[in-house]
Amino acid sequence: METLNHFWSPAPKDLILADHEVHVWRAGLELPSSQVQRLRGILTDDELDRADRFSFEIDRQRFIAARGTLRSILSRYIGIYPSHLHFYYNQYGKPFLAPEFSSYLLNFNLAHSGNMTLYAITRNMEIGVDIERVRSDFEYEEIAKRFFSVNEVAILHAIPTEKKLEAFYNCWTRKEAYIKAHGKGLTLPLDSFEVSFAPWESPMILITKDEPQARSLWTLLDLKPGLGYVGALVVKGIGCRFRYWEWNEL
Repeated sequence: METLNHFWSPAPKDLILADHEVHVWRAGLELPSSQVQRLRGILTDDELDRADRFSFEIDRQRFIAARGTLRSILSRYIGIYPSHLHFYYNQYGKPFLAPEFSSYLLNFNLAHSGNMTLYAITRNMEIGVDIERVRSDFEYEEIAKRFFSVNEVAILHAIPTEKKLEAFYNCWTRKEAYIKAHGKGLTLPLDSFEVSFAPWESPMILITKDEPQARSLWTLLDLKPGLGYVGALVVKGIGCRFRYWEWNEL
C-alpha cells in the first residue's frame, strides 16, 4: 500500500538509480516538429515502420515522441547514445532491454494517453505503469460490468454518483498497471484479481486467483500525472523509495 502527494521535478545531472528505488518520469507528447524530427532520428527502422503505420499524423508524432523519450531516458542510466539501445519483446509484446545491457538490471515500463506519457524505471523488480486521460462521454459502468470482478462491479454501483467516474478510473489504471507488471497481456484477465478503488480508500491489491500472496509482495500507488489524467504504478517490492522526474528535452 502506498499513498502520497508527489511533485515532479527536474532530474539531477548525475542521475543515480539506487537499489529498491523507483524513478517515475512524465513527459508531454505534443512537441515542436523540429524536436519530433530529432527524436525520429534516434529510432530504429522497425520503430519507424511502426510509427508510419498510424493513419493520423498526430498519432504518428506521439508515438515517435514517446519512443524517442524512452530511449533518451534509458540512455541516461546506461551512459550510451539513445540510438544504440536495443530492445527485445516477450511473447505478449512487453519491451525489455537486450541481453547486452543485462548487467544494468534495469526494468522499465511505459504508458501513454492523450498527450502525456509515464515511464517507470527500477532495478531488478517487476514493474508496471498506466495512465488514462479522463473522459466521461462513454458507458464506463458497462465497461466495468464486462471487465471487473462481480464484487468490484457491486462496489462501483454503491459509490455515490459524483464519485463513480473517479472510482472507475482508479480501478482501471490499477488493474492495467498490475497486468503490465506481469507482462502477460490480457492472458491475465482483469476479473482474476481485485484492487481497492473507492476514492476514500488507499490503493491496494486485495485478492488474486493465481498469486495469493500478492498483497504482501507488491506495492500499488496512485500517480498524479496532471490535470485531467489518472495514473497508477505497481512494483514487486515493499518499502521502495519513489522519485518523480519531469522530462524536459533540450
